[in-house]
Amino acid sequence: MSQLRIYAETNAKAPQKTSIDHAEIARELGRVGVRFERWAASQPVVPGASQDEVIAAYRADIERLQRENGYQAVDVISLNPDHPDRAVLRQKFLNEHTHSEDEVRFFVAGRGQFTLHIGDKVYEVLCEQGDLIGVPDNTRHWFDMSEAPYFIAIRLFTNKEGWVANFTGSDIAGKFPRLPAESVAA
Repeated sequence: MSQLRIYAETNAKAPQKTSIDHAEIARELGRVGVRFERWAASQPVVPGASQDEVIAAYRADIERLQRENGYQAVDVISLNPDHPDRAVLRQKFLNEHTHSEDEVRFFVAGRGQFTLHIGDKVYEVLCEQGDLIGVPDNTRHWFDMSEAPYFIAIRLFTNKEGWVANFTGSDIAGKFPRLPAESVAA
């Protein structure tokens, strides 16, 4: 279930607001310029689907965003708990950084936690299957996929080079909660 928790940047222990209502999450994030939408596949996506099949299933929404925002490149990233580089990849995203372009992710499957540092607030956004988040350029943020990551996400870029981070050097990300690994029922 998608979730938003809003903290004062100086208090990582107690959120000032929490919501699991998708419409309320979209409203709260919209107030600070962050896009949050719900998408549905136009055709079924089966486990093991290729990048082309995943993109085809969401083609109408992808093309809408490309027209609206000039995105030039689209790809699919997929990580699972067995990925040999999962710890290195997780660490890469855990430090506060910005990008010179919007960071747009649509979660086809699984989940990930975007944490945005905007003004004197920290917005922790748990994104799950069906969620699209659009983080505006130059927004301080970090991303956690947990120690046992599982997600498939469509990424859209205006920069054909893809993901390029500018790290802030701040230690704030280490003060806020990490995304715990999902427990799997036996």
